[in-house]
Amino acid sequence: MNVKSWGAMLVAATVAGGCGEADRQAGTTPADTAHSPDAAYVLAAEPSGSLGVGEARRLADEEVTVVGRIGGSAKPFVDGLAAFTIVDPSIPYCADEEGCPTPWDYCCTQNEVKDNIATVEIVDDQGQTVAKDAKALLGVKELSTVVVQGKARRDEQGNLTVLASKVFVKK
Repeated sequence: MNVKSWGAMLVAATVAGGCGEADRQAGTTPADTAHSPDAAYVLAAEPSGSLGVGEARRLADEEVTVVGRIGGSAKPFVDGLAAFTIVDPSIPYCADEEGCPTPWDYCCTQNEVKDNIATVEIVDDQGQTVAKDAKALLGVKELSTVVVQGKARRDEQGNLTVLASKVFVKK
């Protein structure tokens, strides 16, 4: 399956998902600790001029700097690849008090998420998605806030994918 296809499917599954019983049964829990990041892909300083995901969704085939929070579904990371979804930081995620054991799935605000979500693929110098888990590559977990730099791509359905070469992880 090509990158464009799985990226679109990831976004579609994310938007269709929610805080239902299936998500709770999936057994997804946030990482207790982050991994050591790979300096080849991680920026030491936050780049300026970042756009929220909602604003960036209007762009295509441009270099962009986008800020977002990792999440949007019970499983925002793609197994075995440096790819994940981010949600605009202006969209609130659900708290445990709201009855949501996986706050990064945004079950309380799914209607807002659909227009404020993007897929991020960390790519190498050849433009190929890095075949390493994003958690280990970047030292991130669910709800980590990241600023990604890369090329914006939109598919026929309007889904945004950022082919990122560098990522800044906010602490």
